[in-house]
Amino acid sequence: MTDAISGGEKVFTVSQITGLIKGMLEEGFPDVRVEGEISNWKLSSAGHCYFNLKDQDAIIQAVMFKNRTLGLRFAPSDGLKVKARGAISVYAKRGTYQLICEELVKAGEGEILAMIEERKRRLAAEGLFDPARKKPLPLLPRRVAVITSPTGAALRDILQVLGRRHSGINVVVLPSPVQGEEAPPVLVRRIETANRFRLAEVIIIGRGGGSLEDLLPFSDEAVVRAVAASRIPVISAVGHEIDFALTDFAADVRAPTPSAAAELVSASRDELLRRVRETREGIDFALRRRLEAIRSKLERFAPEEFEREFRACLQPVLQACDDAKEAVLEGMRDRLIAFRHRFELARNTLEASSPREILKRGFAVVSDKKTGRVVTKARDTAAGRLLRVFLHQGTLETEVKETDPHGSI
Repeated sequence: MTDAISGGEKVFTVSQITGLIKGMLEEGFPDVRVEGEISNWKLSSAGHCYFNLKDQDAIIQAVMFKNRTLGLRFAPSDGLKVKARGAISVYAKRGTYQLICEELVKAGEGEILAMIEERKRRLAAEGLFDPARKKPLPLLPRRVAVITSPTGAALRDILQVLGRRHSGINVVVLPSPVQGEEAPPVLVRRIETANRFRLAEVIIIGRGGGSLEDLLPFSDEAVVRAVAASRIPVISAVGHEIDFALTDFAADVRAPTPSAAAELVSASRDELLRRVRETREGIDFALRRRLEAIRSKLERFAPEEFEREFRACLQPVLQACDDAKEAVLEGMRDRLIAFRHRFELARNTLEASSPREILKRGFAVVSDKKTGRVVTKARDTAAGRLLRVFLHQGTLETEVKETDPHGSI
């Protein structure tokens, strides 16, 4: 071995060989699923979880960081068989590899979750979860139907909250098993009974917390369809806040816990009195403000103030009228001047065309004395004919001695 190394073969540093191994593992196992038993479970002060996964023949270290542990649906503990999903990573400082866990579920829950997700997608495609189908809850229901186990903690919590917040409400308990194979058909019948006989104005269906298998009846397809078809508004209150069931999506309202569902359908009398008191005070305040504003406006309408205000309003109108009158008069004067100018031009043109004006310039009008016809051409008369000549002033009579049809001035 010493001879081989000294003979020139490549020698890696610890960091180099660790880096190569790290690259091979992380690139080769970016997303793996591992089933095993939890051992040495530890929760750090920062909220990260460190543990081992083991079986009969091997063990692998794992870590789940705080942002992922917040979504855990159960409390992990040593000896619990789980399925983990994550990526293989190498921690170079220790020369170890570990699983960076992204998801952690109890063994067997993975198949159930996959089944629920497939059912959820299918029912959503049918429109059963459409927000447009949701019905509003009544403000102050007089009767509430509770579909749950008659011996469970959920019913006790609901009755306690309703008694504290609104003792006058009537509660109709429709008992049903809430886990196991016998639960779904009973839950469906209870929903149908409440609707058939109008037993309540709102229905609460649910139970306390439990494992995924325990909550499975509330994701049963028949139960989900019955919730969606209910004519009475339904509140789904299954498990704790981190739990979910398909009835949460089909119901009109989802409550994180049964106690929260009871609070949704009840109203504390003290709260109602407080709201009435606040509303009354708000109305009183608004009325006082309105009255003060009206009083202030009325004070402005004293006789002297009214006259001043009236004159202030009237003055712009009168000024506008005066301006308009002056504009009309000015326009009429301009039009008259233009008409007068056109009239003078027309009169001058007409006078220039008058026969008298023509005669004044030395012209004369000649007519046949006998016939009275105006003579304009030499051939219109003959020698020996008597003619009358009209001048600018006076007339003449003359006898034609000779005619020349071709003569000119």
